[in-house]
Amino acid sequence: MVIKNIVQLAIAGVQVVGKAFGRALQSEIRASQQAAQRHGGGKEGRRKAVADTSSGMTLQEATQILNVSELDSNEAIQKSYDHLFKVNDKSVGGSFYLQSKVVRAKERLDMELSKKGQSPPPPTEEKS
Repeated sequence: MVIKNIVQLAIAGVQVVGKAFGRALQSEIRASQQAAQRHGGGKEGRRKAVADTSSGMTLQEATQILNVSELDSNEAIQKSYDHLFKVNDKSVGGSFYLQSKVVRAKERLDMELSKKGQSPPPPTEEKS
């Protein structure tokens, strides 16, 4: 009798987890399709959605983090990056998390610049 109840409980648990997994999968597929639609649909929309996914950040997020208008100038991007990276250095009381966000934002903008045929600015060397 006890074994029968345990088996029934296990089957019910598997069914609940299976349904939740199915709903999560459907939700992820729907979100992916909506992201492609937001980026214009078609091949271009897919390309932008893949770029956002691979870098973990949208182009809009990257420009907001570095406080630059969309790919305005390489110098402005590099200047903002250098300042924010230095200010958020852990050794001066900054946040490693914020510093990593700044690095990811710079990488995302560099990725977009290279796709547009512009070369990203070379990294500046810090003087100790």
